Amino acid sequence: MTVELLLLIIVVVTALAFDFTNGFHDTGNAIATAIASGALKPKTAVALCASLNLVGAFLSTQVAATIAKDLVVTHLVTLEVMFGGLVGGIVWNLLTWLFGIPSSSSHALIGGVVGAMIAAVGTHGVRWGGVVSKVLVPSVVAVLAATLVATVGTALVYRLTRRVDEKRARREFRRGQIGTTALIALAHGTNDAQKTMGVIFLALISYGAAKTTDVLPPLWVIVCCALAMAAGTYSGGWRVIRTLGKGLVDIESRQGMAAESSSAAIILMSSHFGYTLSTTQVVTGSVLGAGLGRPGAEVRWGVARRMAMAWLITLPLAGAIGALSYTLVHRLGGYAGVLGGFALLAAAAGLIWRESRKVPVDHNNVTADWGEHMTDGLEPVGAAEASGA
Repeated sequence: MTVELLLLIIVVVTALAFDFTNGFHDTGNAIATAIASGALKPKTAVALCASLNLVGAFLSTQVAATIAKDLVVTHLVTLEVMFGGLVGGIVWNLLTWLFGIPSSSSHALIGGVVGAMIAAVGTHGVRWGGVVSKVLVPSVVAVLAATLVATVGTALVYRLTRRVDEKRARREFRRGQIGTTALIALAHGTNDAQKTMGVIFLALISYGAAKTTDVLPPLWVIVCCALAMAAGTYSGGWRVIRTLGKGLVDIESRQGMAAESSSAAIILMSSHFGYTLSTTQVVTGSVLGAGLGRPGAEVRWGVARRMAMAWLITLPLAGAIGALSYTLVHRLGGYAGVLGGFALLAAAAGLIWRESRKVPVDHNNVTADWGEHMTDGLEPVGAAEASGA
């Protein structure tokens, strides 16, 4: 087996690993509000979301084309660049998941790829016009639009149902949330799974196994990415779900349905036009709007500020990690570079996972009362045994 073929295989495996992290990192986009309002039980919610993410991944490939052709100069892309970009995306996903920050997996991936490309060939390897028009501008517009639509929608819902019996309203809106949760899960699949398809497509073009004139990625790429995303979603990104469902706003069923409807509409529209926006940012904007639109609701602005800060630093920090990863693999060269880079990625992921197990968040405590931070008030591993002893 040649070094280049081994690197291609590792890039594909790493891309699917990124897709898996994208799935559990962004699960909260679809189901956090439904879980928080009591519309769906946690396990039922992740199963529904995983199924519809899988279906959604087959409905559109516009975003995959954007990733593959509109953000970097295709003929300058190498497998080392793609590997470095994926490492940047995965490490940033895992770090933000550890702290329960709903940051953008999309921007982490794009930042990683752009950073690796700059390290490889300089700034001329990036299509800056595409980055601005297809990534940055849509992300800002989408967040503002989601916040506005959810604010107005929530206010109208409360106004129109103010004379409806509270128990009846809660029951009916919880039923409605099942439909809107399904819609946003489907919308998430049409947008986020495409990004990994685009990365693998780029890797195949770099290796010579695909052509720049090809309109779609190979079918096996679409199937593998859809399955990886669905598997990650089913594993449940409980830490991020907790922040979105309990940390920003205490969600009621009417708010949840308004937020989910707003998010699904905007994500589906962006997928249709091939914009690689952050579904996380759209959903966060919708949840924030649902808080602003409900009379007397409390928005935790400290949590919102931490989220906004994470959004601002995602592209540059993921880019820095991607650049460092590329440099390491390139300088070591050969089998040492390929296997060494992959081993370091696995080690970093293992350390982050071990740290997360100190105060686990799962379906049993995801809706516990919120303190100042995501794990405040949750029991560390071994605390129950120690208190019992």
